[in-house]
Amino acid sequence: MASIKTIAKLAGTSVTSVSRVLNNNGYVSAEVRQKVEEAMKAANYRPSSGARVLRSGRSQLVGVLLPTLDVQFFGILAHTMEQALFDLGYQTFICSTAESGEHERRYIAMLLSQRVDGVIVASALEEFEHFAEFKAHNVPIVALDRDLNGLESEKVAVDHELGGRMMAEHLIGLGHKRIAVIGAPAHSQPIRRRVAGITDALEKAGLKPLAIELGDTHNFNEAYRLANLVLGRSERPTAIIGTTDIAAIGAIHAAHDAGLSIPGDISIIGFDDIPSAAFVLPRLTTVVQPIRDLGRSAVARLHRLMSGDETIVDPGVPPLRLALRETTAPPR
Repeated sequence: MASIKTIAKLAGTSVTSVSRVLNNNGYVSAEVRQKVEEAMKAANYRPSSGARVLRSGRSQLVGVLLPTLDVQFFGILAHTMEQALFDLGYQTFICSTAESGEHERRYIAMLLSQRVDGVIVASALEEFEHFAEFKAHNVPIVALDRDLNGLESEKVAVDHELGGRMMAEHLIGLGHKRIAVIGAPAHSQPIRRRVAGITDALEKAGLKPLAIELGDTHNFNEAYRLANLVLGRSERPTAIIGTTDIAAIGAIHAAHDAGLSIPGDISIIGFDDIPSAAFVLPRLTTVVQPIRDLGRSAVARLHRLMSGDETIVDPGVPPLRLALRETTAPPR
């Protein structure tokens, strides 16, 4: 394997200049830098990660902890953040925690052993004390889509209560009074906040939810089951709010199987605007959460924290908006 001395010889320069290029530290002319980079490429040279950490104190590694990758929302987030970090020269450890506190603790230990420069965390749990390990080791944390009760250095999220109000107000504006809510997971911060926004909007209109059914598992089967529960009530709702698009799509299938027309017999609305929302039939009316913008904003904030460069600009997150499609209409 090639050494720094080999690279210096190939480039016709000093070991010191090669070291400066590797560590991006100290003055090196553009001409010398180009020669060193070409020599490294020709020799297929890969710097030792351990040596790099010892020299610079930085690993160029970032941890991303997500509750699952089996849901489109988190899959899109993971892909967006990994690509953005790659473009900045970081390698990413994507950790799918299966909504388990034990998994989170084991991943935290692993990430600290790898001396990650920073972490982006979306925890599905209600207890966050174990994330204090990052703070104790001066590892910056960006909380994504939910807070960590003050343990985070930065937080990137949309206003989930506002999103809940937007869903409810849209249906109220169409004239619906019998509105049910389904969704999962029940312990999720964003879900609870969306439900709070929904009930607040209904209360201001002098209404109460006909039913609120929240499950533990965020998938289509659970959404289908919850939708059947509310559709089977003696007083059937004229509208269903899915706290996510997955919940709403499950409701679409349940309504179809019950022989109901959408939106003729029942209106359905979701939240997220995952790709499936625009392709399910009928096409789902939903509150658009800017998923990729959330990911890019989280990366920009973490990069600023890790580098100490206050000039790094956060691209920001656009406000929530309603995508009107084919699943909502005035009640008959």
